[in-house]
Amino acid sequence: MFEKVLIANRGEIALRVLRACRELGVRTVAVYSTADRDSAAVRLADEAICVGPPPGRQSYQNAAAIIEAARRTGAQAIHPGYGFLSEDVDFAEICAAHDLVLVGPPAEVMATLGDKSNARAVMRAAGLPVLPGTDRTLDTLAEAAAVGREIGYPLIIKVAAGGGGRGLTVVGSPAELAGAYELSRAAAQATFGDSRVYLERYLPRARHVEVQVLCDAAGAGIHLGTRDCSVQRRHQKLVEEGPAPGVSAGTLAAISAAAVRGALSVGYQGAGTFEFLLDEDEQFYFMEVNCRIQVEHPVTEMITGVDLVHEQLHIASGSPLRLRQAEVPQRGVAVECRVNTEDSGRGFAPAPGRLVRFHPPGGPFTRVDTDAHPGYVIGPHYDSLLAKVVVWAPDRDLALNRMGRALDEFEVAGPGIHTTIPFLRRLIDDAAFRKVQHSTSLVDRLLSGSEEPAVVATD
Repeated sequence: MFEKVLIANRGEIALRVLRACRELGVRTVAVYSTADRDSAAVRLADEAICVGPPPGRQSYQNAAAIIEAARRTGAQAIHPGYGFLSEDVDFAEICAAHDLVLVGPPAEVMATLGDKSNARAVMRAAGLPVLPGTDRTLDTLAEAAAVGREIGYPLIIKVAAGGGGRGLTVVGSPAELAGAYELSRAAAQATFGDSRVYLERYLPRARHVEVQVLCDAAGAGIHLGTRDCSVQRRHQKLVEEGPAPGVSAGTLAAISAAAVRGALSVGYQGAGTFEFLLDEDEQFYFMEVNCRIQVEHPVTEMITGVDLVHEQLHIASGSPLRLRQAEVPQRGVAVECRVNTEDSGRGFAPAPGRLVRFHPPGGPFTRVDTDAHPGYVIGPHYDSLLAKVVVWAPDRDLALNRMGRALDEFEVAGPGIHTTIPFLRRLIDDAAFRKVQHSTSLVDRLLSGSEEPAVVATD
């Protein structure tokens, strides 16, 4: 095991990784922007180094400053958390060049899977089902139009270098394609510095199901079950649960086995998430791989009792997998709600400010991941995630009831601050969601007041 790990992130995930390191007897280095100098991670770390001003590109994405901080403090490894540099191939290569272990898959694996269109081709070759679409990026609108005629509408334009649900555009008909294509390329260039896009057939009534995998450097791999992440707004997840409800045991086994097969086919190492779409006939299709710890990883931890950050660190330090597939427990149901500082009454506009009152819920089988506290300043520079509320119960009905109780207990107040708690409460109580009759369109339906849309496809 490492003696010292630098944590190249902020907020709740930095604190989560720090706690795991402490439990393993590993010393920690926190890096921080000037806006986060009073954060919990900075306060609790063995050492802390400022790496720049608040904008992420000047601090938490400042690779040179982070590498220098690791060298100055004698850190042997860097844990990137999620977001920022966590899936940056260049950063992974820089770490390797400086004899630093980046906790995650090797740079070459990250490069293979980080290009989403290339990942489609690689997973197709490994035998995973993929939606009709392109296994390469498109160079012209004419190419996109030809693909649209071949696979039919609706289709979705995806960003090759994208991730986290960003850069996706649904196209309902040929008349919409030209504008959507140009807009997607421009947005991709502005967001990721890479304008390449590709196309897939769009499933209007799909479920979003993902599989947590762990693989070691010796070529062993296991899965830790499924999570359903269908409750999304603009492709950003709001509620996650595991195991995926309303899916037959045979399909859950097949999708989990496919994820492990795909991971081993590329020499994956560490913790990763394989994401799939599931249609109404339980046919599943590979979407993408997230080469990092997920925001929703506590769902899996609550069901299995496996600390995923511990396992990441063990694998990164060269240890073989400590679990065999048959030894992975699967107990009950876990649900996670992401509490964001957004005003759902104003189109989910950011609602920053200083917390005057902050009282997270407690009680049996209730976990809250956050670094917030009374006096905590929610600024405009970072993601709006304030806290993750996670509950466990023996069955789904009780888990949802427990989540409702936890959200009702959560007190957050401060000048100008709004949270998504009221909207999350609506989601948890929604009849279609309770009956597992929902899809990725659930949030749009609630916001519009309409019923779940029927499948409409134009060939």
